[in-house]
Amino acid sequence: MKKLIEVKGVSVSYDRKMVLRNIYLEIEEGKLYGIIGPNGAGKSTLFKAILGLLPINVGKVSVKGDKIKKHRKEVVYVPQKSDIDWQFPATVFDVVLMGRYPHKGIFQRLNQEDKAMAMQSLQDMGIEHLKDRQIGELSGGQQQRVFLARALCQEAEIFLLDEPFVGIDVTTEEKIITMLKQLTAEGKTILVIHHDLSTVQEYFDKVIMINQRLIACGDVETTFVDENISKAFGGQLTILHKTEEL
Repeated sequence: MKKLIEVKGVSVSYDRKMVLRNIYLEIEEGKLYGIIGPNGAGKSTLFKAILGLLPINVGKVSVKGDKIKKHRKEVVYVPQKSDIDWQFPATVFDVVLMGRYPHKGIFQRLNQEDKAMAMQSLQDMGIEHLKDRQIGELSGGQQQRVFLARALCQEAEIFLLDEPFVGIDVTTEEKIITMLKQLTAEGKTILVIHHDLSTVQEYFDKVIMINQRLIACGDVETTFVDENISKAFGGQLTILHKTEEL
């Protein structure tokens, strides 16, 4: 299987506190990955390190064997909802159309072909009827579909989604995971930071388990096992099991 992203010995710290320590990963093309770990484990930091959004203490990250900047337009990042300005005066169509900007030069304007691609992406996500709505007026599930539509419009190959299922209902979550599985079937590579352990086996092809260091990475069936869950969550494991039983 083709290696799409390689993380080699990456360590990251904030204010002299180590957040990620000596992480080695190989991300395969066309797979749906779940990123699993407790709060403060460094999951979002891992995304930002891959994207080159923060300095790395040691180690390096490559995308298709190159630095991320060479393949920036092929990668889309959807941060946590709390990091997005939902009051920004932009319509759904405006947000999706932003996916075309990475393909434009400094003095190039968006054209009718770009707008047609944006509309097609909205239709693919089943939200074309929302195109004139302000993004802050939408439900959580609709907002996630908008950003997936933007990714399609960008013609992205790699999706990094930070907790996309927070704040949405079960039915909408099922629809979105179905869309993500379809995208991976079409060859897209998707990494999802996820907190609901009860759905890991159903949702993902592969799982990356971290708690500042890499606990395990591999196929869900062989990697998402009690031993690795215990190593990742430590004393929180009992609480998690009790929650699942309620």
